[in-house]
Amino acid sequence: MNGRTQNNKHILITGGTGLIGRLITDELLNRGYSVSHLSRKPGNNPRVKTYLWDVYKGQIDENCLESIGTILHLAGENIAGKRWTDKRKKQIIDSRTKSIELIYQLIKSKPNQVNTIISASAIGYYSNRGDELLTEDSLPNNDFMAQCCIEWEDAVDKGKELGLRILKFRTGVVLNKNEGALLEMAKPIKLGFGAPFGSGRQWIPWIHWQDVVDMYLYAIERINLSGVYNMVAPDPATNKQFTKALAKQLHRPVWPINIPSFVFKLLMGEMSTIVLASTRVSAEKIEKDGFVFKYPELTGALKELYK
Repeated sequence: MNGRTQNNKHILITGGTGLIGRLITDELLNRGYSVSHLSRKPGNNPRVKTYLWDVYKGQIDENCLESIGTILHLAGENIAGKRWTDKRKKQIIDSRTKSIELIYQLIKSKPNQVNTIISASAIGYYSNRGDELLTEDSLPNNDFMAQCCIEWEDAVDKGKELGLRILKFRTGVVLNKNEGALLEMAKPIKLGFGAPFGSGRQWIPWIHWQDVVDMYLYAIERINLSGVYNMVAPDPATNKQFTKALAKQLHRPVWPINIPSFVFKLLMGEMSTIVLASTRVSAEKIEKDGFVFKYPELTGALKELYK
């Protein structure tokens, strides 16, 4: 792992109360960093200073940038939280774009030491692409998920005009047994109803939560890193492979039939693309830049999660 070390030790996080935000906050504090959050409501972590903002009203505490060098932009409405109506789609995009615009407006108007923006993005940028191996240079798709990511990344890139170091992580399916996709996938398997979704051949670009946290810390501490990176493990698995590996780890059977695609389309509408899309994503770029995964293989990742 080469590269210069980032000297600033005070990090501001948007979306700090979400799963990834909480995990990164804990790791930063453990490593001696100071952490502040931008949030819609007061926080309950005595070690973290919380500043209030309301993205939709364009309100932000002007003191939030005090002594901050790096901002982690993780804020955004839950993609799978509600059915995708036109109103919900607008909320999903606005929560990601309007929030960083609000920060940039403040950076322009108030003296500060901010030099780096590290932002989440998503593998939805590529969306449903079959067996194609997708790198950071691959073109985006043209569905809602892709459009959301394009607007998200474009909004973050406006920071280049302010002379900021910009880094974006297109994040895959983050594995954590207590929250998120893995928790939902494990539920029917634990009950003995495990089965692949749709064709079962669609690729799942997964990543262990610890590698997500480590990659953000890696980006904070190496100021020569910039641009866009895929945040996925180097061992993608098809839905069928993933289901079998998870069932084996949980000591449960897998049904010999697949759950038809139309079931998800009926229940979820357009949002079913989250479950049915095939997105095979390469992790080669971040590995070449020196990042070493703790959990590069699916079997080892699941074993650690359910130990």
